[in-house]
Amino acid sequence: MLRRHESQTGQLVGARDVVTGEAATRKLRRLVYPLLAALFLFPSFAARVAAQKAAPSDVISVRRGSINLSGDFKVEGEAEGSRAPSFQVVLYGNAGAHVARQAIANNGRYLFNSLPPGDYDIVVEVDGNEVARIHVILNAKGTNEVRQDITLGWNGKPAATGAPGAVRAPAYDRPTANKTQFDKARAAAQRKNFKEAAALFEQVASADPKDFEAWGEAGTMHSKLEKYEEAEKDYLRATEANPAYALAHLNLGKVRVVRKNYEGAAASLSRAVELQPDSAEANLMLGEAYLQNKKGSKAVGHLNEAARLGRPEAHLRLAVLYNAAGMKDKAAAEYEQFLAKEPNYQERNKLEQYITENKKR
Repeated sequence: MLRRHESQTGQLVGARDVVTGEAATRKLRRLVYPLLAALFLFPSFAARVAAQKAAPSDVISVRRGSINLSGDFKVEGEAEGSRAPSFQVVLYGNAGAHVARQAIANNGRYLFNSLPPGDYDIVVEVDGNEVARIHVILNAKGTNEVRQDITLGWNGKPAATGAPGAVRAPAYDRPTANKTQFDKARAAAQRKNFKEAAALFEQVASADPKDFEAWGEAGTMHSKLEKYEEAEKDYLRATEANPAYALAHLNLGKVRVVRKNYEGAAASLSRAVELQPDSAEANLMLGEAYLQNKKGSKAVGHLNEAARLGRPEAHLRLAVLYNAAGMKDKAAAEYEQFLAKEPNYQERNKLEQYITENKKR
């Protein structure tokens, strides 16, 4: 289980999440932007307040800019003798658009060059699962060098597979002849040789098309290589081999989001929730997918469930929805619930100001 701390300098607004097991978390989105284009983004409240005094800056993910975003990455308390986890720092732009991905080691440093101004999410993945998400706003009028350090706390224990919010993955009882090849594939993945790992996993799956776990692992490797079309095919094969494989449905939904197939993403994520209704991640992502499909009434229930199951950032997403609908008293109530769960939130004063101004008396 991980906890996260951060420090920051430059023209930036950060947001704090505590996430276990996977993703999609996310902070507050500025109200002037189209609300339903905010998939996977939770801009901070401070950014929204500041934006009331200025016109919005559009994020054009394909355009190069002059801003460099970097930071030190540190993991505290990593268990002695434990297998070294695989860390990735992923940058997302507006509407969840993938910008860049970097592998990173403990005490390393990440760097994303030549970014245009706008809203971004920095996502940290451990062994392919999202564990932290930080929202940043890069300001064209500020410094061109923006720093966001990330510190994770590690207790050396993996998240319990039966814990609420975790998407549980079944293991396939493969023939002995394929076990050695599967282990080689996992070893390659741990060395971050994702190309080799993808090929080995696909060899295992091709030899035994019923091996849903191998298909799913191949999809994850292709995702890391940003070969999303191949990843989608692998995840589909995994769900065909085992229709009850919830993790494959979840990951298929993620890939479809990256490919901007939001309707398809909602279908995959709905199946994931159907199979594991106690998954906070699946509920949160399904809620976001419904928002992207302009089905806010369906989104609310899943966001509420995600919050109940341990994803406090869902309260922030609900607050944005209610605020946009003019129900500021309900937005204030969501902010209150969020602060009760995240009392050390770094923009606490801004949220408390909003609560004071809008709470129903």
